[in-house]
Amino acid sequence: MSDAHDEPIEAPAGHYWDIDLIAAELRDAREDWRNAHKRHAEHGAAGFPSRHVIDKIMIALCGALFPLRLGPSFVRQHNEEAFVAETLQTALSRLYGQIRLELGYSVGAADPHLVDGEAGRIIGHFARELPRLRRLIDTDVEAAYAGDPAARSVDEVLICYPCVLAIVHHRLAHLLHGLGAPLVARIISEIANSRTGIDIHPGASIGEAFFIDHGTGVVIGETAIIGRRVRLYQAVTLGARSFPADADGALRRGLARHPIVEDDVVIYAGATILGRVTIGAGSTIGGNVWLTTSVPPGSVISQARAHRDGIAELLRLTGDDDGA
Repeated sequence: MSDAHDEPIEAPAGHYWDIDLIAAELRDAREDWRNAHKRHAEHGAAGFPSRHVIDKIMIALCGALFPLRLGPSFVRQHNEEAFVAETLQTALSRLYGQIRLELGYSVGAADPHLVDGEAGRIIGHFARELPRLRRLIDTDVEAAYAGDPAARSVDEVLICYPCVLAIVHHRLAHLLHGLGAPLVARIISEIANSRTGIDIHPGASIGEAFFIDHGTGVVIGETAIIGRRVRLYQAVTLGARSFPADADGALRRGLARHPIVEDDVVIYAGATILGRVTIGAGSTIGGNVWLTTSVPPGSVISQARAHRDGIAELLRLTGDDDGA
């Protein structure tokens, strides 16, 4: 004899909700959106790049770039070359498919030969650049090891440090962004962001030997330009100060609105740098500094100095500066 508590409790159909009404209203909402955004029409999952697929592609590409450390456990020196060749063949083929979906979505599928040709150009150039990117990422790994006394080996840095995962994704995404696949690139950057808390737009340009210590909360905007041997700490923002709009009130896109950080700059935790300002080479920006003006090479900007300068300027503007 079964206990009454073993029986599943079913909600009385139609008592708490009206499925037909909800489904109809959701359909109306979809239609209203699509009618209002026809030039950005949705094509459904079959006609749009897949984050799930791109995530798998990135895992494969990371393994192909660093087979003994980021590849599967069966890879050894005697079989790594075969593994890399086979993995690249599969990953690049799948990436080509995702790029093709993006192009079909953005430029339309009226001329499939045009889409195929452009996707082929992008994936061909991307594939040829992989050896160069591997060498560039090596400089990032070395910078992380050299910049963190807690690191005991470059292998530890490669396997454990979130900044390395973020920069590997960014290097690949930035290349795709420049080649004409910005949507696939953005998906790659958001995969890294969700895993590391480091938000780097794929449009940002970053020089060699880049290191983010700890990393959580770092934001780097689309048009930021970062030089060589730059080091950031957690919660640094390289953002935009304002967002100009056109005559219709829509935001103007693609404008240079994020900072330029020159070579050998260190920016400490919590610093916020906004607008198209330039941080001169060799400068040090202290923690929690809020900066909206350019600084010359070799500057040392601290929160206390920024506070004193701000008070002095306030006194000057209000006429209360009596020389005290």
